[in-house]
Amino acid sequence: MAREYDLVVRGGTIYDGEGGEAIDGDVAVKGGRIAAVGEVKGSGAEEIDARGKIVAPGFVDIHTHYDGQATWESRMQPSSWHGVTTVVMGNCGVGFAPCRPDDHDRLIKLMEGVEDIPFPVLAEGLPWNWESYPDYLDQLARRRFDVDIGSQLPHAALRVYVMGQRGVDREPATEADIARMAALAKEAMEAGAIGFGTSRTLNHRSSDGSPIATLTAGEDELTGIALGIAAAGKGVLQVVSDFQDERAEFAMLRRVVERSGRPMSFSLLQSPVRRDNYLTLLEQVEDAVAAGLKIKAQTAARPVGVLFGLELTLNPFSPYPVYKEIAKRPLAERVALLKDPQFRERLLSHPPEGRVRGRMRDWTNMHVFAGTPDYEPTPETSIATIAERTGRAPEQVALDHLVSDDGHAMIYVPVLNYADGNLEPARYMMNHKDVVPGLSDGGAHVGTICDGSFPTTLLTYWTRDRTRGPKLPLAQVIRMQARDTARAVGLYDRGVLAAGFRADLNVIDHENLTLYAPEVAYDLPAGGRRLLQRAKGYLATVVAGEVTYRDGEATGALPGRLLRGGQPAPMAAAAE
Repeated sequence: MAREYDLVVRGGTIYDGEGGEAIDGDVAVKGGRIAAVGEVKGSGAEEIDARGKIVAPGFVDIHTHYDGQATWESRMQPSSWHGVTTVVMGNCGVGFAPCRPDDHDRLIKLMEGVEDIPFPVLAEGLPWNWESYPDYLDQLARRRFDVDIGSQLPHAALRVYVMGQRGVDREPATEADIARMAALAKEAMEAGAIGFGTSRTLNHRSSDGSPIATLTAGEDELTGIALGIAAAGKGVLQVVSDFQDERAEFAMLRRVVERSGRPMSFSLLQSPVRRDNYLTLLEQVEDAVAAGLKIKAQTAARPVGVLFGLELTLNPFSPYPVYKEIAKRPLAERVALLKDPQFRERLLSHPPEGRVRGRMRDWTNMHVFAGTPDYEPTPETSIATIAERTGRAPEQVALDHLVSDDGHAMIYVPVLNYADGNLEPARYMMNHKDVVPGLSDGGAHVGTICDGSFPTTLLTYWTRDRTRGPKLPLAQVIRMQARDTARAVGLYDRGVLAAGFRADLNVIDHENLTLYAPEVAYDLPAGGRRLLQRAKGYLATVVAGEVTYRDGEATGALPGRLLRGGQPAPMAAAAE
């Protein structure tokens, strides 16, 4: 006998994504859409028992870098292990289209430098069966994924495509250059781009050390591109900037939004150098929003930090000349040598000459990672404190930790969002009406950062486990990571559990939800290494009505597709 629904999730505590009180009930799915929420009497071809568990919309991660991975892999892990059902890539102005054949290596080196994805991985993995940005989207559209994927037009690729070496050298764009970039941006939006991403930070450099091509792009260039996007009638703008002069830089970005009428989001984090700059920027956002402009800030759920380890891109001893002698040896050999008293003495007696970056020597801001990771660490877990407590030199403490667990141990260095030694600035930003969670960089920084797990940090630490300050309400966190992020990039058909909306959802054992420590895998093209982080407690993740993960394990279903631009709200919801 035919069942009324494709799937029914029974008896869960339903958080609908709107931020209100949860209700106990059922969620029915038919044809990839939510068919009913509440008491569902009809049966499903498949049913999930959610009693005692929470049911939430699928999470939308609007700041990832799966631009390469999506061309060779179907599963956008680690994000899809953390309840994420939609990702948006092409952020920070880096990506691989448009691109002329002669520029392949140039864009690979840029992604290698900006996002720490090794050249051999990208050189082997990228099929390069495109040149134009619409061609790139067409190739993605032929593929199947465990999440939906939205793509943004990357400014660096666009600039190099139009200007060649002049673009790489950051020469000012001519009127003809700007007109061509605007036309290609319009074409990209019409082909299905979610938006356009750019970078204005000195932190973004090619692997050869040169700054990203977009660093000093003029207001006329940004405005021209934004007007090209506006001509298509759709598309969002995404910006990362150093905000060296917060007021002048924001005023310029505001004028771009005023001229184009397109929504914009920008990265907002507490800087260790200018600790209150986020407050100044939020004041300006509030003023712009009050004037009717659509501007959002994206912030992170925890510190943006670096992981040090013997398997990773960096460790505190990477600059030491004696360590460089063994840096390319197999891990087991290095561990054995670093345990040898004579080798350790030679290593530590020859420190690096010249200036070494502060975070490589700041033992007070290096924290041991062991067991469940602590992303709001106290001084008690720092290398400096452990050294003082045990009567050892910090270098000895760091070495002892790094060689533990057969050399797989890691050290955590909070960099951004942690200038005060706590996450109160992050809580302030996340509570702000004009801020959405983002900046996970899923798919990037494969040897230094693993922040695709941000949604699980929000669900565990911020709603349940935090002791160093106030928590956040669970309903608010779910709304922020589902509805609010979706709407920030023009996706109005998801992020809410209501009739007619996209059937993306999670069944979560919130009480026992656990974030595991990061680990290293060697599963990228060319045997490339990457950091991954898993979680326990996602009982089921559903994309377009199909269960993609059960208890954290892939089912084999790949219902995810390329999103062709923003998506309108369901007709029933739009009429309300």
